[in-house]
Amino acid sequence: MNKEVTKLLKKIEAKEARIGVIGLGYVGLPLVKTFLQKGFRVTGFDIDQKKIDMLNRGRSYIRHISAAELKDFLGRKKFKASSNFQGLRDIDAILICVPTPLDGHGSPDLSYVLNSTITVAEHIRKGQLVILESTTYPGTTDDEMLPILEAGGLRGGRDSFLAFSPEREDPGNKNFSTATTPKVVGGLTPDCLRVAKALYDQIIVRTVPVSSTKAAESTKLLENIFRSVNIALVNELKMIFDRMGIDVWEVIRAASSKPFGFMPFYPGPGLGGHCIPLDPFYLTWKAKEVDYQTKFIELAGEINTFMPYYVREKTVAAPP
Repeated sequence: MNKEVTKLLKKIEAKEARIGVIGLGYVGLPLVKTFLQKGFRVTGFDIDQKKIDMLNRGRSYIRHISAAELKDFLGRKKFKASSNFQGLRDIDAILICVPTPLDGHGSPDLSYVLNSTITVAEHIRKGQLVILESTTYPGTTDDEMLPILEAGGLRGGRDSFLAFSPEREDPGNKNFSTATTPKVVGGLTPDCLRVAKALYDQIIVRTVPVSSTKAAESTKLLENIFRSVNIALVNELKMIFDRMGIDVWEVIRAASSKPFGFMPFYPGPGLGGHCIPLDPFYLTWKAKEVDYQTKFIELAGEINTFMPYYVREKTVAAPP
């Protein structure tokens, strides 16, 4: 086994590996909390100095992370927040949890991911593990991040390690947390997968290894596209059944009595949150490279985009 792999695995298994999380939003901060709860020492990095100052004073801006928890970890010197990215050189495992929005033309905006990767590359050293958690199109980790990280001469999979593990954060979910939601992991090489899986095995209930970073990237897109398409379907049925005088809620309840082959989705005024309205279009954009039009994804987007207008019309037309 590669000497760097052996060294990093020992650190991880002894919980002596130093963890760095770039991006302290609704994905990164719960991940920080989970590593801390499992006994790791963590540094959170962010360019937003207001967030850094709040966290170092023991103040949380995310509802399900309490100030008392933060103060405890700060007091025991297990956690610190920093906007000084030079500290990345002292980190063993760097996890990138930054936004991946769409630009004004509906194309993927990877600027946060790529800028973070450039910053990591400026401080990367032998034996470090870099994991991207931000939702993106297949090929981002290998084709976009790897050349940047290798530009200084370190070889991915031999000198340092690169993996992708999509976040599955669901803010406000009382049944599943970061630690209790299975984690999909794909590595650049078998050694990359080995160390990334070992890391998540320390904090997550179950890891699900896949054959490549592209398979892991695609898994997250499938999850969100599945939701988007099914929400669009039930929204369309709502509009059809409404014209027919049929109660769609009654139909859904009745269909849900079938113990197999059916999963209930419910109509609403479109899509909420950051992920579902945007992430499917990462695949739409990437599919153009292989000369394929993503008809289901685009049609679902049209229907869900129309729903707020439909709800407004129904509201205005409703009797006083």
